[in-house]
Amino acid sequence: MKKTRYNYSVVKLGDKGVKTQIINGTEYVFIDKPYWDKAKKQNRHVRDYVGKIGEDGEFIPSKKYLARLKKESGDEQELKELIASKKFFGATHLLDNIGNITGVERDLKESFGKEFGKKIMSLAYFLILEGESSMYRFKKFAKTHHHPCGEVLSSQRISDIFADISENEKMLFFKKRTKRCLENEYLAYDITSISSYSEIMDQVKYGRNKDLENLPQINLAMIFGEESMLPTYYRKMPGNINDVSTIKKLLIDIDFLGLKKIKFVLDRGFYSADNINSLYRNRYHFIVAGRANTTLYRETIEQYREDIKNFTNYSIENDIYCISKKDIWKYEYLNKKSEKMFSNKKIYIHVYYDGIRAEGEKRDFIKKLKSAEDAYNSGYCSDSQKELCSKYFVVSGRSSAVSLVVDQTAVNEHMKKFGYFMLLSNHITDPHMAISIYRRKDVVEKTFFNIKNRLDMKRSKVSTEESLEGKLFVQFVALIYISYIHQIMLKHNLYKNYSMASLLDELDIIESFEYQGKKRHTSEITTKQEDIFRYFDVTI
Repeated sequence: MKKTRYNYSVVKLGDKGVKTQIINGTEYVFIDKPYWDKAKKQNRHVRDYVGKIGEDGEFIPSKKYLARLKKESGDEQELKELIASKKFFGATHLLDNIGNITGVERDLKESFGKEFGKKIMSLAYFLILEGESSMYRFKKFAKTHHHPCGEVLSSQRISDIFADISENEKMLFFKKRTKRCLENEYLAYDITSISSYSEIMDQVKYGRNKDLENLPQINLAMIFGEESMLPTYYRKMPGNINDVSTIKKLLIDIDFLGLKKIKFVLDRGFYSADNINSLYRNRYHFIVAGRANTTLYRETIEQYREDIKNFTNYSIENDIYCISKKDIWKYEYLNKKSEKMFSNKKIYIHVYYDGIRAEGEKRDFIKKLKSAEDAYNSGYCSDSQKELCSKYFVVSGRSSAVSLVVDQTAVNEHMKKFGYFMLLSNHITDPHMAISIYRRKDVVEKTFFNIKNRLDMKRSKVSTEESLEGKLFVQFVALIYISYIHQIMLKHNLYKNYSMASLLDELDIIESFEYQGKKRHTSEITTKQEDIFRYFDVTI
């Protein structure tokens, strides 16, 4: 007997009684069935929902409607054979488990609602697995991969999702994340820039980013737990705001999140008397790197320049010389009458000397001087090179016979500071502990690198304020997953054999097969894939 494919599209738009309704951004199809209500003696209507409209305008029947067709057709076996799917499963299965382990899945659902939270996770999965692919390619990804929301979202729908992510929901999510991660951790805090050519967004301003590009940009400030290595909060700022001026606003936000006993670790970009006063005022513990252009830094380094190199001050563990002193910080504040007042606060100053670092700084400095000298002699000298020449060279000769002679005294004086640096803390008395905590802060720089490259944030590609805010949040969610993967890969030395991309690719080729009425099963899983899942405590 010849089999015939049953026509699922029995319901057609335009037929009598067939209508659609948009619910939470999805267009659903229903059959309007009128009937006579004998009790109320009036015409009534009931809606029989039978499916939804896909992004290409096609009718997608619901499982319930298909089951009804199957029963009515009497061709049950044929329908079972037709209702089947094959999708990539392995990498998204890993992400499902990470979302559960870290609590991200629960926090998103409680903050945004179950269905909307799933959409955010699906978009985050796409960013993680597809790297720098544009969001319009999500359609292909969704059709070939298992993912939380299970929907094929159009580019317009994705833009709508970005715009629908509210500030209130984001802050609720941040509060949940910080409660999970940060009560007993140091907070690493840093800022990166994201270039954008949009003329619409208010916070896009010209600024010089850390890649030394002078472009219109926004700044993104983010905090991480140094132990968990997971990001917990971020804030978008205008592109022309510098690091020093951000701490006060950050402390207001942290206070709103309800965190207690916070401990900050900050690089020298955030060093200022005003910032340190703010940290004292809010009773936060901190470690902050000193800035070389301050009087305190210069005087302290000069005080310990020679003594620090004594044998007894060498730390084998950190491969560095260190020495400390307890000092007084002149804490400035305003009293109830808004009068400026001062009081003494204890502070611990830790001084370090690294001979290898000193030689590296010396080599780089000499190269810059030689380059500036050559540029001056060739007549093509930049402003920064002219400034170097004026500081460290003396002009000799007249007219065409002019030449530069190095001022060795000035050069030697400048190189005296090479290899030294300083940390200040209001609670860490041990210089070895202080440098260990500070060095862990490099997780921030590494993670920002992941943001810009793995998550396609080197340049902003949205044109409205709402879409940018929403996309940044989805990228932030993706960053939590990436940071967790990075942590496990470090723990088990997986970078020896994999990059993060190749590890995810290794799992991504695992397929799952589904047939109506049958249990889902996967394709063969190799020993390599089993090992990766085991490192992440994931079972199939």
